[in-house]
Amino acid sequence: MQPLPPRDLGHGICLIDTLQERPGMAGCYLLEREGELAFIETGTAHSTPRLLDLLAARGLAREQVRYVIPTHVHLDHAGGAGSLMAALPRATLVVHPRGQRHLVDPSRLLAGARAVYGEAALLRMYGAVQPVPAERTLAGEDGLRLPLGRGTLEIIDSPGHAHHHLSVWDERAEGFFTGDTFGLSYREFDGPGGPWILPTTTPVQFDPQAWSRTLERYRARRPQRMFLTHFGEVGAVARLADQLEAGLARYVALAQALRPAPERHLRLRDALLDDARADLRSQGCTLAEAEMASLLMHDLELNAQGLGHWLDHGGH
Repeated sequence: MQPLPPRDLGHGICLIDTLQERPGMAGCYLLEREGELAFIETGTAHSTPRLLDLLAARGLAREQVRYVIPTHVHLDHAGGAGSLMAALPRATLVVHPRGQRHLVDPSRLLAGARAVYGEAALLRMYGAVQPVPAERTLAGEDGLRLPLGRGTLEIIDSPGHAHHHLSVWDERAEGFFTGDTFGLSYREFDGPGGPWILPTTTPVQFDPQAWSRTLERYRARRPQRMFLTHFGEVGAVARLADQLEAGLARYVALAQALRPAPERHLRLRDALLDDARADLRSQGCTLAEAEMASLLMHDLELNAQGLGHWLDHGGH
């Protein structure tokens, strides 16, 4: 299985496929501005050689990387932070204040993942997760402005998917790097009306009210484009924000309706698949239902788990 090749998106931004599960599922971004570089997201520890190889292929020195910025500490976004930082002698890791300690000491992150997947699967999926020295980290407080080249990147607190989630506003590209808080949008589902978007309610910090406030902050900047970790650049931001908000409302309604149901998890996962299929059909998607399910089942399994956790902890 080979990753998609790196793709230049303009504005000094390159999308790199980190090859999570399949090509085109997860990515990170290299920003190049007047000789200074930043990585947004790191992927897993398995991704680190690919990111370093990209620098070498472009004749860029590792010393030019000024920042490494994971949007949150879930291991598909930040599992490679330690190994990448170890290879970048002048970089600072910018991470949400709530997530900072978990990358300095990832033992709790790893214990949680190990309990779910087991040791062998954890290593296969995420690689050897290394700590980052505390003195090389910077708390990404809301409103923090990071100089890069002749411009700046601005950190925006963006809870909803997770409490420890930040987004990055890029004034040059007039867009946000959104991690998971602008949902998932896989290119296989692009149709006559453009991209399609899906909420991601991965355990354990789904918060629909906070997510709605995050979307309002996004809209207030009038972004021209969004850079999603899963996967790539999308435009039509106002339409997709409305679609995402409607999807979140449906998720909440489905979860509440199934709160007392027997075999709740399975029924919720099936309901989410039915919802996705119906929404895709309404957008003109012509993929076979089996292909839709194959592309979505990993995410919908996690979404159902996250919604179940939300219900069990007072979700309303």
